[in-house]
Amino acid sequence: MKALVVEDDFASRKLLQKILAPYGDADIAVNGLEAIDAFKRALDEEAPYDLICMDIMMPEMDGQEALKKIRAIERERKIPPLQEAKVIMTTALDDPKNVVEAYYKGGATSYVPKPIDKQMLLHLLKNLGLIC
Repeated sequence: MKALVVEDDFASRKLLQKILAPYGDADIAVNGLEAIDAFKRALDEEAPYDLICMDIMMPEMDGQEALKKIRAIERERKIPPLQEAKVIMTTALDDPKNVVEAYYKGGATSYVPKPIDKQMLLHLLKNLGLIC
C-alpha cells in the first residue's frame, strides 16, 4: 500500500507514519498544497497513492480544499471511481459540519477523530481492502 500522510502537527504525522509503515510506503506532506503536489507527482510517475490520511485543519490550504482539488484531478485524468485514492480525513474538531463537508462535498472515503486510535484505523483500512 502506498500512502500519503498530510498533517501539519509533527506528533500526529509521526504516529500515522508509524502505524502505516508495516503496510508499505508512507510519504509526508505538511499542508494541502504539498499534498496536491505529491498527489500529482505520484500520478505522473504512474505510482498513485492507495490511501491519503489528511488533517482537516492545516495552514496554507486546509484538508477540505485539498480534498476537493484531489478529486477534481482524478476526474480530469478520468480515473474511475473504484480506482480513486481512499481518503481518510482526520481532525481534533468534534464538528459535524466539517465531517459533513468532507463526506458529501469533498468526497472523503472516511473520517477518523483525533487522537487517532491505532486499532480503529487498522480496522478501517481492512474494511477498505487496503490491508489484510
